[in-house]
Amino acid sequence: MTNTTDQDRVVIFDTTLRDGEQSPGATMTHDEKLEIAGMLDDMGVDIIEAGFPIASEGDFNAVSEIAKNSVNSRICGLARANITDIDRCWEAVKHAAKPRIHTFIGTSPLHRAIPNLTKDAMADKIHETVTHARNLCDNVQWSPMDATRTEWDYLCRVIEIAIKAGASTINIPDTVGYTAPMESAELIKKLIETVPGADEVIFATHCHNDLGMATANSLAAVAGGARQIECTINGLGERAGNTALEEVVMALKVRNDIMPWSTGIDTKKLMNISRRVATVSGFPVQFNKAIVGKNAFAHESGIHQDGMLKNKETFEIMRPEDVGLAGTSLPLGKHSGRAALRDKLEQLGFEVGDNQLKDIFVRFKDLADRKKEVFDDDIIALVRVGDGEDEDDHLQLVSMKVVCGTGGPAEATVEMEIDGKEVSATCEGDGPVDATFRAIRENFPNAAHLELYQVSAVTEGTDAQATVSVRLEEDGIIATGQSANTDTVVASAKAYIHALNRLLVRRGKVGEGADAREISYKDLA
Repeated sequence: MTNTTDQDRVVIFDTTLRDGEQSPGATMTHDEKLEIAGMLDDMGVDIIEAGFPIASEGDFNAVSEIAKNSVNSRICGLARANITDIDRCWEAVKHAAKPRIHTFIGTSPLHRAIPNLTKDAMADKIHETVTHARNLCDNVQWSPMDATRTEWDYLCRVIEIAIKAGASTINIPDTVGYTAPMESAELIKKLIETVPGADEVIFATHCHNDLGMATANSLAAVAGGARQIECTINGLGERAGNTALEEVVMALKVRNDIMPWSTGIDTKKLMNISRRVATVSGFPVQFNKAIVGKNAFAHESGIHQDGMLKNKETFEIMRPEDVGLAGTSLPLGKHSGRAALRDKLEQLGFEVGDNQLKDIFVRFKDLADRKKEVFDDDIIALVRVGDGEDEDDHLQLVSMKVVCGTGGPAEATVEMEIDGKEVSATCEGDGPVDATFRAIRENFPNAAHLELYQVSAVTEGTDAQATVSVRLEEDGIIATGQSANTDTVVASAKAYIHALNRLLVRRGKVGEGADAREISYKDLA
């Protein structure tokens, strides 16, 4: 395939489940990975990098299962430049209708020093490993990690080796977000012009956002001749994150006049998957985030509101409907029925089954009894966060009472149910949340460290729902819990318990039967 074929088409390579999940604290469960992969597949993502199969048995199983279930997308796994990694990667992705092996090695002087390889030794390793991958799979991608800080002559040399060894996609990673747009475009252009065989492969760009230029660098690379963009939902990724899928896709759509390339993405599904990734990763989307942020289509200034009422194009360069947002807001209240709720969910881009609608409706009615008006963001929180409890959770909140004084510590009494057994504890603390968390730990002793406690109001007003995120860490395992409630302390308790439940699952401690669970709780304490 040549870089001049179908120049109007840019391949979207999503690495939310691999590079995105490497964000500290963003680890997803097996079922969550499968769910996100299904949403990416349905949205029209060309290639899903499903994980790093050699990293763990869980990662291998997730990649394998995603490969088996993929319908439209090509499924890719990542492998370091060694035979063991590549073999393990192939075992996971071979089940896909369209598999890909992605192998990489750090080629810059700083990265060559890590394995202590000479230029010649690394070149030999690249030839050996890419050849091995190509013998297993007819679709191989190769990446020179930290390409933007690799010497020009050596970068050309190793790319030529990879192409001759059988790589069909050459990815040029800006691993540490170091480059700038003009450099990004020029680098891709020069490589295509210089490297023998470059016109027979697709060049890809993989940018990080350390200097806030990931999206700009990716689009510049496309202008330079790249025809694959590697990106993640919400820009999730290590450090400052990766190129945001929603940003490059909508930039190409809105400014097609100057960037005449298209993608196969159904943009109306962007908002829904953005919300879901934010929930399962525990990384909320900043309010002013481009495309999918809460304020991306909000207008408060009087001048802006007047302009919007007269002509929406005055202050909006894209329609909210194009990214999956409802164009209008029809408030719901306690007298609204199930049909109205389903219609609202569809407007907001959510497709729910009858059982899920039944669960949401119960919580909607409960919320409507406590709020004068239920806004779109409240509905989104009901779907996205829920109440922090599931029927199969082993720890559940039964009731709680908190007493706060102006001159002394707060006191919380928390009653919980642990596998059918009710326990209760009363503790004091530095404020109501601290007292509540102490009481939960008294009921269920554990060594988990609280890494994050975050509260955000879903809507305005004193009756607003609060969305609480809690991140726990124990022995290197991280779990995030979330809950939404009009009572911030109740939301905090449910989020903390939700995180404990997920921590148990991720440690693989919840076994079959009561005995296995009792052992797991004892082990965790």
